[in-house]
Amino acid sequence: MAAAPAAAGAGVCRGRRSAATVVAWGGWGGRPRPENILLQLRQGQLTGRALIRAVQFTEAFLTERDKQSKWSGIPQLLLKLYATSHLHSDFIECQNILKEISPLLSMEAMAFVTEDRKLTQETTYPNTYIFDLFGGVDLLVEILMRPTISIRGQKLKISDEMSKDCLSILYNTCVCTEGVTKRLAEKNDFVIFLFTLMTSKKTFLQTATLIEDILGVKKEMIRLDEVPNLSSLVSNFDQQQLANFCRILAVTISEMDTGNDDKHTLLAKNAQQKKSLSLGPSAAEINQAALLSIPGFVERLCKLATRKVSESTGTASFLQELEEWYTWLDNALVLDALMRVANEESEHNQGASEESGLPHTSARTQLPQSMKIMHEIMYKLEVLYVLCVLLMGRQRNQVHRMIAEFKLIPGLNNLFDKLIWRKHSASALVLHGHNQNCDCSPDITLKIQFLRLLQSFSDHHENKYLLLNNQELNELSAISLKANIPEVEAVLNTDRSLVCDGKRGLLTRLLQVMKKEPAESSFRFWQARAVESFLRGTTSYADQMFLLKRGLLEHILYCIVDSECKSRDVLQSYFDLLGELMKFNVDAFKRFNKYINTDAKFQVFLKQINSSLVDSNMLVRCVTLSLDRFENQVDMKVAEVLSECRLLAYISQVPTQMSFLFRLINIIHVQTLTQENVSCLNTSLVILMLARRKERLPLYLRLLQRMEHSKKYPGFLLNNFHNLLRFWQQHYLHKDKDSTCLENSSCISFSYWKETVSILLNPDRQSPSALVSYIDEPYMDIDKDFTEE
Repeated sequence: MAAAPAAAGAGVCRGRRSAATVVAWGGWGGRPRPENILLQLRQGQLTGRALIRAVQFTEAFLTERDKQSKWSGIPQLLLKLYATSHLHSDFIECQNILKEISPLLSMEAMAFVTEDRKLTQETTYPNTYIFDLFGGVDLLVEILMRPTISIRGQKLKISDEMSKDCLSILYNTCVCTEGVTKRLAEKNDFVIFLFTLMTSKKTFLQTATLIEDILGVKKEMIRLDEVPNLSSLVSNFDQQQLANFCRILAVTISEMDTGNDDKHTLLAKNAQQKKSLSLGPSAAEINQAALLSIPGFVERLCKLATRKVSESTGTASFLQELEEWYTWLDNALVLDALMRVANEESEHNQGASEESGLPHTSARTQLPQSMKIMHEIMYKLEVLYVLCVLLMGRQRNQVHRMIAEFKLIPGLNNLFDKLIWRKHSASALVLHGHNQNCDCSPDITLKIQFLRLLQSFSDHHENKYLLLNNQELNELSAISLKANIPEVEAVLNTDRSLVCDGKRGLLTRLLQVMKKEPAESSFRFWQARAVESFLRGTTSYADQMFLLKRGLLEHILYCIVDSECKSRDVLQSYFDLLGELMKFNVDAFKRFNKYINTDAKFQVFLKQINSSLVDSNMLVRCVTLSLDRFENQVDMKVAEVLSECRLLAYISQVPTQMSFLFRLINIIHVQTLTQENVSCLNTSLVILMLARRKERLPLYLRLLQRMEHSKKYPGFLLNNFHNLLRFWQQHYLHKDKDSTCLENSSCISFSYWKETVSILLNPDRQSPSALVSYIDEPYMDIDKDFTEE
C-alpha cells in the first residue's frame, strides 16, 4: 500500500501557498486559472510529483473554483471522502459521500455508452474526468483494499454496500475516462484482490464486470493460481455467477495476441515455440490447468451449456440483477434492448388483458420469454467459448473425456431447434444500433461459437461419432457392410449411452440448416468448417457416404458454381470440405460428374478453382491423390469414372499439373508462410511425390526449369522452392501432430514425404532429382538464412 497522503490542507496553511498551488494560480498575484489546475493535476498524475489529489487544496479554494469551472462539487466531496476514510473510521459518513458521488458519474457513464453525448458536450470537464484527476480512483482503490491491512492482528472490514458503491464508481470512471483502466491493470495486487470480492453475491456482478474490463487491457496475463482459494471461490459460485465468471475466464485462458501480423507467420510461431520451451508453460496454459483441477468445473459448464430456458433462474433475481448493474453481461446497450422488449411485451399483455377483462401482471414481476431466451443466449455463448478453448488446449484428451461423460453433445442437440438455431421472430432481440444479421448480435455470436465448438470437438478425434444418434451409427455400419469393408473401429468403440437421442443427431441437424442457409450468410464458412472437421483424419468411406446420401456434395457444387459464391473465406471452406468428401471415393466423383454435366458448368468450376489456389489447393491435392489411386485399381466402376469424369481428365494432364505446381510454389515464400497457406507447399510436394512414384520427378523438375526461363526469371522459382523445403524440414521434423496429419490425410507414409524432400534438397548437382541440378550456377541462391530469432 502506498503511504497515506498528508492531511487535508497540509502545505496550504493560512498565509502560505505550496509551490504547486502557486503554479496552479498562475503566480503569486495572478488570478487562478482552472485550466492550469487541471494541467498540473494531470502532470502530477503522470509523474507522481506536484499536485496529485484534492487533499492538496483547501475546501474554500475548491469551492471558489467550482463556481467558475462547474466541477459538480466533486473535488470537495473527495476532500471529505479522504477525511472520513482513514483507518480508524467507521466508514458510515464515507458511504454517504460515495452515495453522493455515484449518481454524478453513473448518469454520465450511461450517456457515454448509449452514445447520448449531450451531457459530455455541454460539460467542459466531464465528472468522471474530474473525479479521476483529483485522485478519486486511487483513493477508492485504497478504500477497497483496507481489508488487506491488519491492525493489532485484526483485519479491517468494510460493508458489501460500500464495496459495491466503490466498484460502480470505478467502473463508470473506466468507461468514460481514457487511461484509467490501464492504470488499474498495472496494479497487480489490486487485480488479484478484486477476485476475493466475488465471494459476496452483493458485489459479484460489479466486481466481475470491472475485472473483465481491466483484464482486457492488461499487458501481461494474470495467473489464476495466484488468486487466493480459487477452487473454493469457483466451487461456491451459483450457476448464474459461474456463467458471468466465464467472461473473465475467456480472457485468462486464451493465448494473448500480439496484434502484429508478422507473429502469425510460421517462422515467428516456430521461434516463439522455441522460446516457450525454455520458459515453460504460458500463463494461459497454467490457467487452463488451474481450472481443470477444480472439482466439478467442466461438469457444471456442461450443465450450463445444455440447460433449457425453463430451467434458468427465476424472474425476481434476474430483474434485480438488471436493476443493480446496468452493464449486465455486456454494457448498457444490452439492458436497453432487454428493457425495450420487456416494455413492448408488457404493453401487449396489458392491451390483451384490457380487451379480455382479465388482470395483467407487471413486467417487473413477469419476465418475458424473449428476455429469458436472451438471458440464456448471453450465458451460453460465454460457456461454449471456454469449453472450446479448453478443447484446443494441452489437456484436450482429458476435456474430451469429460465433455463426453457429461453429455454436452446430446444436450446441445436437444437445444438446437428451440434455442441455438431457433427461428427469429419479427421482434427478435438485437443490440441497440445493430440488426439481426450483424456479427455483434448475441444470436449470431452463439451460433458461431456453437459451430466452433463442434469443429474443435470433431477434429481428429474418435468422439466425433457422438454427433450421431443410434440409428445413424447403425447406418454407418450398414454402409460398411454393403461395401464389404471393415467397420470403423471408432464407431464400434462409441459408447451408445453418450450419443445424441431423438430422430436426428447433431451432425444431421447441422446439414439441414446448412442447405437452407442464404447465399450471403456469414454462417456458411463456420458450417462448412464444422462438417469438414468430421471428415478430417484417416479417410472413412462410410463417413463420406453418410454425408453424400444427404445431398451435401450437390449443395456444395450449387454454392460454388450456380450461386457463384464471391466470399474467399466461404469458397475456401467449401473447397476444403469438397476435397475431404470426394477423396478416394468413386461414388463422389460419379455424383460430381452428374451435377457438373456441361462444359459451361465445368468452366465456371475451374474459374473458381483458379481464382485463388490458396483457397482451392486442398481440393486440387485430394483430386490428384484420388486420380493416382484410381489409376492403380482394376475395377469396372473405377474405369468408368476415369473415362467420364471431366475433373479427373483435367487433372490427369501433365500441363495442368505443371501449371498448378508452378503457381503453388510461386505464391508462397518462407517469410510469408502461415498456417493458412502452408497447404500450398504440401500440395506441391504431393504432386512431386506422385511423380517420383512414377519415376517422373526429373521430368517435372525440367519442366519447371523451362517455365522459369519462359517467364524470363531463371532460378527464381527453384531457389524459392529450395528455401521452402529447407523450412519444411525444420517445421515438420519436430512436430509430431503435423506429420501425423500429413500422413493420415494423404495416405502417404511420412517417411516417403521426408525422403522426397531430402532427394530434392540433395546438394549433388549430378543428381537428376535434385533441385540444384536445374538452377544455373549464376542464378544459384539457396543458402539464405531465414531463421527468425
